[in-house]
Amino acid sequence: MANEEHFIYSDVSLAQRLERTEALANARFVEARARAFPARGAAWVEIAGAYAMFDGVDSPLTQTFGLGLFEQTTESDLDRIESFFKVRGAAVFHEVSPLAEVALLESLNLRGYHPIEFTSVMCRSIQRGTTFVKERNSNIRVRRVSSDENELWARTAAQGWSETPELSEFLADLSRVNAHKAGSLSFLAELNGHPIATGALGIYDGVALLAGASTIPEARNQGAQLALLNSRLSFAAEQGCDLAMMGALPGSASQRNAERQDFRIAYTRVKWQLAHPSEV
Repeated sequence: MANEEHFIYSDVSLAQRLERTEALANARFVEARARAFPARGAAWVEIAGAYAMFDGVDSPLTQTFGLGLFEQTTESDLDRIESFFKVRGAAVFHEVSPLAEVALLESLNLRGYHPIEFTSVMCRSIQRGTTFVKERNSNIRVRRVSSDENELWARTAAQGWSETPELSEFLADLSRVNAHKAGSLSFLAELNGHPIATGALGIYDGVALLAGASTIPEARNQGAQLALLNSRLSFAAEQGCDLAMMGALPGSASQRNAERQDFRIAYTRVKWQLAHPSEV
């Protein structure tokens, strides 16, 4: 990243590339959900360049990505997006990059939205032959999960979020959907043959999206996520990706692990929620 040839500047073009990658990844998941569980009513739509996705009333994927980044967002556009969620009985959430149009913030405030969450959107350049940080635990082995191991991957991921029941349940459900998702790549870290951590990878237009990071509580701080990060970055580089991205809670262990691997914060994204009418 220090090399000027591969230095990445935080601008609108970068934000568009990163936000579209994450939007596409979630849209593919929603499509897989619709194929696997049609009764769920999963669907997505593009409005004013933003992807609005419904994966269920309580799903963390039910929201928008890219609002205000690709086109000017009018009040009519916001009406249509809000209607998409409201007719399905879902709350309205938008993940908004700080590089989105400035006028959007005023519109969101006037319509009764409030910020509820921050995400560090991180990225780094990659290429074939890139040298990554040396792993510190030679007993950890990382491998791609085969199609008949989706349940093992999801069970391990769920264990890693056992302190957060709603996320644990979501990840446990992930395997049944991933079996139907186009381009889904799941990785498992094993310590002495026992599964201890998970990671996922999505590749879209030369961008590698790293997600699904989870380590079972008793195996933390042993280098599993570093090993998973190395393996996924190497795999993505061999597939021809030139950029890797991930999202992390600001100041979290995931962010620190990424920064050790030369990721940097491209920007801090804000999640906005439309207040219930009784709260306005």
